[in-house]
Amino acid sequence: MAMERANLLNMAKLSIKGLIESALSFGRTLDSDYPPLQQFFVVMEHCLKHGLKVKKSFLGFNKSLWGPLELVEKLCPEAAEISASVRDLPGLKTPLGRARAWLRLALMQKRLADYLRLLITRKDLLSDFYENSALMLEEEGAVIVGLLVGLNVIDANLCVKGEDLDSQLTQGDVSVERDTYKQSRQGLDEMYNEVRRQLKEECQLRQDVENELVVQVSMKQEMELAMKLLEKDIHEKQDTLIGLRQQLDEVKAINVEMYQKMQVQTHTHRHIIQQLEMDLKIEREWRQTLQNDLHRERDSVAQLSTEALQINGLKKEFHRLQDENVQLKTICEDQEKALEELGSKLSESKLKIEDIKEANKALQGGQVWLKDKEATHCKLCEKEFSISRRKHHCRNCGEIFCNSCSDNELPLPASPKPVRVCDTCHALLLQRCSSNPT
Repeated sequence: MAMERANLLNMAKLSIKGLIESALSFGRTLDSDYPPLQQFFVVMEHCLKHGLKVKKSFLGFNKSLWGPLELVEKLCPEAAEISASVRDLPGLKTPLGRARAWLRLALMQKRLADYLRLLITRKDLLSDFYENSALMLEEEGAVIVGLLVGLNVIDANLCVKGEDLDSQLTQGDVSVERDTYKQSRQGLDEMYNEVRRQLKEECQLRQDVENELVVQVSMKQEMELAMKLLEKDIHEKQDTLIGLRQQLDEVKAINVEMYQKMQVQTHTHRHIIQQLEMDLKIEREWRQTLQNDLHRERDSVAQLSTEALQINGLKKEFHRLQDENVQLKTICEDQEKALEELGSKLSESKLKIEDIKEANKALQGGQVWLKDKEATHCKLCEKEFSISRRKHHCRNCGEIFCNSCSDNELPLPASPKPVRVCDTCHALLLQRCSSNPT
């Protein structure tokens, strides 16, 4: 029975495959005279008859396909229309004819696969009509039903006549069945050759697998030894892991402590940054002030450069005057003798100088020497001191003045060399000197 099921399955595969390929190449609706379609119905009839129980009747023993197909309308109400059409079809007198008509109508509706799938799922009902080893009750039946789904792409318009379906196999049907048998035989031969080739490949593969098995057994032994070593290594690693986890916990505690310290330091640094930003702002303002002073200093440098050029001119004039002074010294030596004659007059002049010293001491009696940090503005012009405007003491009155207000030099009784005096003291001292007779 298993061999019969396999042969029927192969015939069904070839028939359905050939029908689909020829129908797609045919490209139009199939009719009842299409040979591949006739072959398909013959094969389906043999598949449905396989393992069908023989029932007794008045005419003898009979195998009827109509019984199991008639169950479909109970399982699917939509199939009731086909069953009713088959029963009402004129000229149908035998159950085999009704079964043939049912198959053709189901194919035209493209529901043949759906109806047979419902039928094979109810093996409890099919067991009344089929033997236990029948194709419809085994896996081959499910495979054939799955193949029938591909027939939904085919459009068929079949002529269903009762007389044709009730009749036994005609010469044409025998020819169709013979052609089907030849194709099935050819397909089976091809499958046999393919299976034989696969057997050789499987034998070679088995030999390779056996060789591989020997290698694998050796590798297994090596792996078992390696596993033992690995297990030992794993135990050591676990001990190491426990120690590392303890170290990790300690490191986490240290990290938490360091994080807290970092938070405190971050807060401190933020405060320092704010303070530094304020200092930076002040420094920028101071820098701007210095830049302004620098511009003023540059102006002063330019002025001093001009004055330096003038000084260079004065130096040349000074050298010229030195030469003249040498000449004048010679003249002066000649005139020293004349100066001796003027000694008496010089004595009188010294007495006058003593008087002037006493007067100067009297003026300096109330003098106060002002400290640098106590003066912020010039005493005379009242301009604020800065880097470019520096402080200068008057050697006569002790007050602090800027350069322009104390740019005078006169010899004082306390200092034989000329010293810096302010404009006011300069004018006063000149007035005193002019009031005394020369």
